[in-house]
Amino acid sequence: MMKAVFCTQYGSPEVLEVRETPLQTPGKNEVVIQNYASSITTADTFLRRGIPKFSRLFLGLRKPKNPRVGTGFAGVITQLGSDVTNFQPGDKVYGETSLEFGANAEYVCVNTQKSILQPLPEQLSFEEAAPLCDGILTSYNFLVDAGKLQRHQHVLINGAAGALGIAAVQIAKSLGARVTAVCSAKNAAWVKSLGADETIDYQKSDFTENLNTYDMIFDAVGKSSYHQSKKALKKAGKYLSPVLTFPLLLTMMRTSLAGQKKAIFQATGLRKVEELNRLLKQIHLLIQKGELKIVVDKTYPLDRIKEAHQYVDSGHKKGNIVLTFHH
Repeated sequence: MMKAVFCTQYGSPEVLEVRETPLQTPGKNEVVIQNYASSITTADTFLRRGIPKFSRLFLGLRKPKNPRVGTGFAGVITQLGSDVTNFQPGDKVYGETSLEFGANAEYVCVNTQKSILQPLPEQLSFEEAAPLCDGILTSYNFLVDAGKLQRHQHVLINGAAGALGIAAVQIAKSLGARVTAVCSAKNAAWVKSLGADETIDYQKSDFTENLNTYDMIFDAVGKSSYHQSKKALKKAGKYLSPVLTFPLLLTMMRTSLAGQKKAIFQATGLRKVEELNRLLKQIHLLIQKGELKIVVDKTYPLDRIKEAHQYVDSGHKKGNIVLTFHH
């Protein structure tokens, strides 16, 4: 038996439960991983609340179809399926379960052909690696693959102190871009230390009033919109957000057909595993060169999962939140 987090109804952090559940036996292409760390993301809290509402068409109308929680993990392989040849018991790994969920658990079983599973970079701890496939991979995908950010372009990052935002600041600087970061005044010096050229205090200034200023706006927290932001974009500017809303979906379709300014969304976790592994190799190089630091704000043990979600819900986290397991 093992302990795992379950969410059997939509709602506040109080709906989360830690339960005893049978340890899975790996199928022929699967491995069982003893978890040492697992990510807790803003996306996880959206799934817990069942928002945006239209996502319930896929996740479950009245309650989650899959009650298991969590996607990012890092740990040690304990069991192999009969057809697995590229990993061995004892290998330190990290990865992402995507829509299979279930990563907030003492053990996780993943399909090596359908899920991201990578050797743990020697520079990283389990706690640092667990959220790598969430905020960092998402930000890299948006800026590099979806947005095609170029050297010397000016990018604004809204929500720069969060997991996606901090990653985006560092990635954009590694590409040679000029970076304006939107965050609170108390986080400004810290965000600048990670690479931002300048900061905007969202409590005092509205970045959308800076007319014709930015080549790209990456709204990492989905607090703005294309309609509000487009006047701040240059002639062929791009507005990107990883937070999908129905208005953004309609705007993305419309701007893809007409106009020079574009609205862009891409479901990073739904891309092919081969494509995501390619991006992770590029991310590994940035980590090796010291150009990308994974920031862990707080860690929580499994039995404090509700408290961890409450902290993420507060909107004041700095970087990543990680669930830890002690075996």
